[in-house]
Amino acid sequence: MKKFLLVLVACFAFAINAFAAVNINSASQAELETIKGIGPVKAKAIIDYRTKNGAFKSVDDLDNVKGIGKKSLDKFRSEVSVSGATTAATTVPAAKAKAAAPEAAAPAAKAADTKASKKEDKKK
Repeated sequence: MKKFLLVLVACFAFAINAFAAVNINSASQAELETIKGIGPVKAKAIIDYRTKNGAFKSVDDLDNVKGIGKKSLDKFRSEVSVSGATTAATTVPAAKAKAAAPEAAAPAAKAADTKASKKEDKKK
């Protein structure tokens, strides 16, 4: 009985994610990044295009966004919409979070190195 309930819960969780859609006209950058194939650069490009040109009239309008071509669009077409509420989880997938962590740490490390160099120069 426990296995049955576990399988039922797993199927339900999968079904929710399978029908998740991101409204490209109202989604935040974090929400756009939940789409497979959309990283921070493409998410920002979508938002910039939307700000400059207004709401997308169809999903096919994403083909006009720099960095998104027909092949990319075909891969994630089922995950996006131009109306309704965004129903996708707003958490960034673990792989994207890990990839972003070193980039975020790099400026801090560089600043620390610069600060240490300046202290050594003052001592001399």
